[in-house]
Amino acid sequence: MTNLRVILLVVFGATMLWLWYPFLIQTEQQTQQQEETIAKPDYVAVDLKQTSFAENGQLSYQITAKRMELYQELGFSHFEAPIFVLHNGQHNWQLAANEATLYENDTLILEGNVKATNLNETAMITHIDADNLRLEITNRMMRSEQPVVITGPSVTITGKGLIADLNIEVIELINHTETIYDKQ
Repeated sequence: MTNLRVILLVVFGATMLWLWYPFLIQTEQQTQQQEETIAKPDYVAVDLKQTSFAENGQLSYQITAKRMELYQELGFSHFEAPIFVLHNGQHNWQLAANEATLYENDTLILEGNVKATNLNETAMITHIDADNLRLEITNRMMRSEQPVVITGPSVTITGKGLIADLNIEVIELINHTETIYDKQ
């Protein structure tokens, strides 16, 4: 009686495995296809020039990039070699980087050789250099947790971490390292 039960159990197990095998293989294939589909951009632009306006009709920002990929389902756009000009009355800034990602919540993450240039010629701060920078477009706030170099007409300031309010042009270093004044 025990041998019969063991044989029936083995036959039952083999039958179940044989019946479920196509389902198990199909699930793995569908998962691979979904992953490949998510990774493809919905739209690709080469030599992009884009202008964005605020709700009141004023110029908000302009982007030029070597290449842009839009991932609609994931909620972001990726840019190669972007130049981003933020318009804010007299407080205009130009940001350039190796690459950038713009999210639906108007947050722009710039990465690789980031250079922020103040377009106001009489400003005390003319450039900010960093490896990466986060710009909240709506609030006009710039942040970084990486080492930064702030340059002015007669001063160079280095530190780690930065919070900048571009509305009133107040820049705060989180961890100040060194300040060098030029003698002219």
